[in-house]
Amino acid sequence: MSITKRNIIATAALPYANGPIHLGHLVEYLQADFWTRFQKMRGHDCRYVCADDTHGTPIMVKARELGIRPEELIERSFQEHSKDFADFGIHFDIYSSTNSEENRQLAEEFYIRMRDQGHTEVRKIQQLYCEHDKMFLPDRFVKGTCPTCGAADQYGDSCDKCGATYSPAELKGPYCSICRNTPVPKGSDHVFFKLNDFRDFLQEWMPAHTSREVSSKLLEWFKDDLRAWDISRDEPYFGFEIPGFKGKYFYVWLDAPIGYIASTWQLCKKQKDDFDSIWRQSNSKAGNEIYHFIGKDIIYFHCLFWPAMLKAADFRLPNQVFVHGFLTVNGEKMSKSKGTFISARTYLNHLDPMYLRYYYACKLTSSLNDVDLNVEDFVGRVNSDLIGKITNLGSRGAQMLSKRIDGRLGKLDKEGELLVARAQARSESIAAHFEARDFAKALTEIRELADEANKYFDDKAPWNLIKEDVPGTRAVLTATLNIFRILAIYLKPVLPEYADKVASLLGESSYSWADAQKILQESSIGDYQHLAVRVELEKFQRVIEDSKPSEAAAPKATTDVAAKSATKSATKSAATKGAPPATETPGEIEFDDFAKVDLRIAKILEAEEIKEADKLLRLKVDLGELGQRQIIAGIKSAYQAKDLVGRLTVVVANLKPRKMKFGMSEGMVLAAGPGGKDLFILSPDSGAQPGQKVK
Repeated sequence: MSITKRNIIATAALPYANGPIHLGHLVEYLQADFWTRFQKMRGHDCRYVCADDTHGTPIMVKARELGIRPEELIERSFQEHSKDFADFGIHFDIYSSTNSEENRQLAEEFYIRMRDQGHTEVRKIQQLYCEHDKMFLPDRFVKGTCPTCGAADQYGDSCDKCGATYSPAELKGPYCSICRNTPVPKGSDHVFFKLNDFRDFLQEWMPAHTSREVSSKLLEWFKDDLRAWDISRDEPYFGFEIPGFKGKYFYVWLDAPIGYIASTWQLCKKQKDDFDSIWRQSNSKAGNEIYHFIGKDIIYFHCLFWPAMLKAADFRLPNQVFVHGFLTVNGEKMSKSKGTFISARTYLNHLDPMYLRYYYACKLTSSLNDVDLNVEDFVGRVNSDLIGKITNLGSRGAQMLSKRIDGRLGKLDKEGELLVARAQARSESIAAHFEARDFAKALTEIRELADEANKYFDDKAPWNLIKEDVPGTRAVLTATLNIFRILAIYLKPVLPEYADKVASLLGESSYSWADAQKILQESSIGDYQHLAVRVELEKFQRVIEDSKPSEAAAPKATTDVAAKSATKSATKSAATKGAPPATETPGEIEFDDFAKVDLRIAKILEAEEIKEADKLLRLKVDLGELGQRQIIAGIKSAYQAKDLVGRLTVVVANLKPRKMKFGMSEGMVLAAGPGGKDLFILSPDSGAQPGQKVK
């Protein structure tokens, strides 16, 4: 079958240089690796591009804590990330860094074009300023007393003791964490990108370049005007300075996606290729394709901000944005305390990366559904399918041919020809699944072929047949090994090293997809080398044990003030009904005070991570007849934004709106628990309606 050659750039979201790669990250990098390897096997010019995301306040703060320069920190991270990816068999055509000269030049070019076309504006915002150190203070450079619980020495965005969130201006007795002097409020000019200028364009572009599921979620934002986006940060900031604004830097989310383009530019320089024809709209060639692989927590940046930026700067837009779900372990969110927040390196210390590649492929589809890594299912699938069904074909066939005959394949008989033809006929169906990123369907078809081949082998019983019919046995083993070879070819995007070992066993070079249509006959094979061994459950249990904290952290206090008040009020109420009176607590409220709290059912319409804050999510909720509101909630430690959309919860609806650093918060989400991952928002029954009173 003739296939028109395609020119493809595929990108994966850039891992942040502030921490290690974990198994949740690998969902995306492996998904993109399977897809790009498949494209290359089909003969297409497909390049897989990625880089470390290196800028921002967290990088700067961590480097300061370690007593090193940010450049040293990101170099260390780059080496660790590169090794983790390589050891998992993830092949990038280039793996770069956003802290590159190419990225600086492109970020400036984007900004200048956006500015010159009138898509930016300068606004003055209020921030804390240290007159001693002569600088505006990011959240992590401000400390003081928590305005909620009174804990001392808390950072300027949230309290480690009670979990409350606030703006730096709300701290009691704020001080600069560098010199300990008291900062003062001061106006600062910031640059905003006018996203609403691209409202009509985005409404038309999104449905054509994202899935229906994704575009439906995003179009909910278009009920109102799109807010302008602050693309600047004051010094100190590790990043690129904005042209014409001394002491102002590009916000990390501006230059991070530009890293896709900068990395491609670096690759084109090495390969002496035409970069402009790939990314610049005015020079682009029709045959070039660009695809982004991302997680559903960063849809807003990649499907609203990013295409608007590309449009403003006259760069080529992606053909499609592929969005995937996230990883759960044993049906739950990854948890450090339970040992299920597993780093790539911890896994590699105990288990072969091939097994995780295979398991993820069995679970990954093109939908936004989360991927669950169930430990017992992992062990079962690897041992039953990869070892027991697929590898067993090669092991039994090759070892019998080598040890009992002469290690030479014969010719297929009629039954063998039909068996091999049926396996070859699945080529385009399996290819279609790989193309659509429905890897689970591809693996299902491959296992079905393995089942059919194993039944054929068992029915023929060559261990008995060889006693009376050596030529017939050779024909059976020839058919079996040809099927095994075809399965290895179909598996190569997922298990490249495995497929290469099969090619070596059979005396062949590395496979292309078209090689599945060939038949191997009357040729010698090599000595069989073990391709895979069974996985013991105990090994994965050791991975989990090694992932647990060395010391259990002390439980934190409940993070939601309303939940605390509710608990105290319930105690007071119980006392009025004949229960033993509770000891009076300072700050305790009367029942009549609590009765003023208007608790309502709310449906979460949108949820967005506030990247600059460790514990904050920005929620848009529907309160029925009370309308829609924005609430900034300190629940990021326990919930991913994408998991909250569509969920019902309980909010304080009559709380006075409070202006915070990251926007206006018009209510409070009720949550309870010791804190951290163990924090739970209230979840009404599914029959509840938005706006309904909670009594």
